[in-house]
Amino acid sequence: MDYNILGYGIFITVIVFIIVVVGKICYRNGNIFVAELIPDHLDLCQQINKSLLVSYYLVNIGYCAMTLVGWETIISPQQLIEVMAVKVATIVCILSVLHYLNIYLLTNTIHKLIK
Repeated sequence: MDYNILGYGIFITVIVFIIVVVGKICYRNGNIFVAELIPDHLDLCQQINKSLLVSYYLVNIGYCAMTLVGWETIISPQQLIEVMAVKVATIVCILSVLHYLNIYLLTNTIHKLIK
């Protein structure tokens, strides 16, 4: 059995599910956050939030697909689980760093633009 192909399928399925769930949560809560930053421009806030969601999906799903190239040859189910755990954990950590960086940049940039 080719464990790499199985791992790719499981990895992409799990990671896309995580990215979509996190994206929906961030989008829903992001409307409130962006509306607080630019209180007089609610239409602009929604468009900014939609743009952030689309770019979030594109960057993260694209990066996850690119990481498939670097996988070593998997020869056992145990190694498959280990590789999957490391790969998923790495992506989740990157997502959290990008999320906080995004909030930081948005907060500082919008405050500078408003003043």
